[in-house]
Amino acid sequence: MHPVLISIGLLLVSNLFMTFAWYAHLKELSHKPWVVAALVSWGIALFEYLFQVPANRIGYTVLSVGQLKILQEVITLSVFVPFSVMYLKEPLKLDYLWAGLCLVAAVYFMFRDRLA
Repeated sequence: MHPVLISIGLLLVSNLFMTFAWYAHLKELSHKPWVVAALVSWGIALFEYLFQVPANRIGYTVLSVGQLKILQEVITLSVFVPFSVMYLKEPLKLDYLWAGLCLVAAVYFMFRDRLA
């Protein structure tokens, strides 16, 4: 399998853990002291890193650091929007579309040398 596809798959899993680590405590642990939420989030974040580090190492064999970062941001938004709407019950906003379009432009600029 191509390194970019492996990297994308690992980054998707990593982002699921990251999103839960960063935001699930707002719903699940809001009644607990912040230090409890921080420790639980830290535990979840360990699993994020177990996927993120190999994803970046594999991706870096064929992509630049800037390309990896933009790829990460696109994946982050792709995971965060459904999470916020379905899990946190936040309203779906048109701003997500505008942010996504800005990321499409960022992807273009970071990958345009590969497109030529």
